[in-house]
Amino acid sequence: MKHILCTFFIFLTTLGFSQIEDSLPPNKKDVSVGLVLSGGGARGLAHIGVLKAIEQAGVKIDYIAGTSTGAIVGALYASGYTASQLDLMFKQVDFSTLIQDQVPRRAKTFNEKDESIKYALTLPFDGFEISFPTGLSNGQNIYNLFSKLTSHVNHLTDFSKLPIPFLCVATNAENGEMVLLENGYLPRAVSASGALPTLFNPVVINDMILIDGGIVNNYPIKELKAKGVDVIIGVDVQDGIKKKKDLTSALDIVLQVNNYASVKQMQTKIKDTDVFIKPNIEEFSVVSFDDANRIVQAGFEAANQVTQKLERIAQQQTPRAALKPVPHSKEDLYIKQVVIEGNQQYTAAYILGKLKLKTPAIVSYSSFVEGVNNLSATGNFDDIDYRFVKDQFNHYTVSFKVIESKSKMVLRLGAHYDPLFDTGVLLNVTRKQFLTNNDIASLDVIVGDNLRYNFNYYIDKGFYWSLGFNSSYDFFDKNVSTDFVANDLNNTSGFPVNKIDFQYSDFTNQLYGETLFNRVFLLGAGVEHKFLRYISETIGTDVDNVPRTIFDATNYYSAFGYIKYDTYDNIFFPKKGVVFQADTHLYLFSQGSNSNFEPFTILKAKVGYAQTIFKKLTSVFTAETGFKIGSSSTTSLDFMLGGYGFKQVNNILPFYGYEALSLRGDTYLKSSITLDYEIIKNHHLSLFTNIANVDDALFQKDDWLKAIPYTGVGVGYGLNTFLGPLELKYAYSKEREVGELYVRLGFKF
Repeated sequence: MKHILCTFFIFLTTLGFSQIEDSLPPNKKDVSVGLVLSGGGARGLAHIGVLKAIEQAGVKIDYIAGTSTGAIVGALYASGYTASQLDLMFKQVDFSTLIQDQVPRRAKTFNEKDESIKYALTLPFDGFEISFPTGLSNGQNIYNLFSKLTSHVNHLTDFSKLPIPFLCVATNAENGEMVLLENGYLPRAVSASGALPTLFNPVVINDMILIDGGIVNNYPIKELKAKGVDVIIGVDVQDGIKKKKDLTSALDIVLQVNNYASVKQMQTKIKDTDVFIKPNIEEFSVVSFDDANRIVQAGFEAANQVTQKLERIAQQQTPRAALKPVPHSKEDLYIKQVVIEGNQQYTAAYILGKLKLKTPAIVSYSSFVEGVNNLSATGNFDDIDYRFVKDQFNHYTVSFKVIESKSKMVLRLGAHYDPLFDTGVLLNVTRKQFLTNNDIASLDVIVGDNLRYNFNYYIDKGFYWSLGFNSSYDFFDKNVSTDFVANDLNNTSGFPVNKIDFQYSDFTNQLYGETLFNRVFLLGAGVEHKFLRYISETIGTDVDNVPRTIFDATNYYSAFGYIKYDTYDNIFFPKKGVVFQADTHLYLFSQGSNSNFEPFTILKAKVGYAQTIFKKLTSVFTAETGFKIGSSSTTSLDFMLGGYGFKQVNNILPFYGYEALSLRGDTYLKSSITLDYEIIKNHHLSLFTNIANVDDALFQKDDWLKAIPYTGVGVGYGLNTFLGPLELKYAYSKEREVGELYVRLGFKF
């Protein structure tokens, strides 16, 4: 059947070629040429190859009509880009990031960075009923890229005034009718034409809800003919009717239903096409973006088969100067003001805070896009439309039109395993506008081997001081060496065991305020109540004659401050970026079993640096320290090192080569180096080492810089999964002459 179809298309194509000379107006010296480009997802990249062949033949295009991917390629060509520019441009695009609207981590706020490492699945939960989003992506990344690429023509609202006149089509989702888009804002129109249902959210233009134009007209030849062109060159990259074995996903089914009508309509449309080009791309799907080079080449080869026909057309066109390649747009923009329309619940200060914009200011276009992505990542807006308006001084006013999301509540899920907290399943309910417009309330409940929770209420004021309240409870149960609790017991000699059961629980409440400084630093301060309790049922008897030892059961009250800077592109497998964070806690008084309490201060600081050495090899260096100032009578908040993969609670910190809760002291120094190699996408091999010095009053010792008593070196494998990273690491400590295997699955919480 496949061979029959190929023969059929070749016959139709040949028939069209034989008729082309007859279709040319007699004695006309300058033939006008229209180009129609169909939609087809990744298959539409073949249009670029066709355009390269058309340029080589000397044909000048006078009008372009496109749908979906055909609209994207066609609009860029109509904007003045050459085929070679388009080819280079699309080779540099990360389509996975582009389509999925993956917001670069550095573009997110600090709260959003924290949330991004906890949840695997997010679903609308309004009215406590689970629903599903209208699309997997809102197309923001595509919109951002297209806005930049067409910035040189964004002053044109009539698409017929572009370097090459252009039109595209979309579908009105409300009535199923075709909508012809010939004016407006070009990126907006193209986004609507390519808004494939289930993959992209609909686009609203003139109060119409628009979706992919291919649903009603995937080859707009009739609309092109109405422009009075003499000859039409058509490029068809549509899928045919799939067999049962090829219908393997929901997207395949959606496309199959749409293809029924398209294939039938094409029988007539091919006859109306003077030069019909059908690239041989049957082996590729609408999402085969990894095969971009091969798809472009297939388009070039298909167009080369009709070179003589294309050259014949070129000969009947008046020679004209070729369009000059579009120069690279300037990266830096002087934004004098921002105008926001459509916001009702969210204030302008909130929106500007997410955009990280204070006007007037000179910002890079990439920084501006990061801000837009950050605003989009909040999930508070169904649509973010913006346009640059330039004045005579090359200063810009950015006009935003936003549509606020009606969804206020989401249900989020996650799963995790590590050797300290063991298994856990996270259920989260998040409610926006809980008490006021710019607030968010979030409750995590972790069920599994250890019951935990985390509640956070946050009033986001953008660039102004934001306020928050956090309450959390963490618990784990682990066997530790009796030496580990020596300071708590004063003396462990005489106990007939080497290890004891250690039950640790922490209940913390914080009231804090924080603000963004210089667009990148987070400054915060607050007050904290902490109830810390850890016991062992292995040894001793308490005052109630219960067989257990209570090491601490005390309420601690403190004031704290912190500063954070974080540009890591990925917190688990960073390839570039810098992290710096420091905080201080001043513990003022206590209430409980710690009768020896005296005020003290704990200071901590950490810096990390990631840099890709070669294409897939990255080095990550970290250095950190923490120490106590003041009374040493309280040991409950000592630094406790060892293990890997767990959420950090208080001063319990990871260290390769040792079990969790192996090393302890009121001062520590630690550094690590990791070499990470991404063997194939999302699969990582690593070599790592770390060293540390941990002790009480460490900096008062003469040899604290010379002695490195604790080391660990190892190898690991990591895989990015839907639930988060899966990591297997083995580390060896020469001091212990033994190794440790660490297993971590899922996001960290």
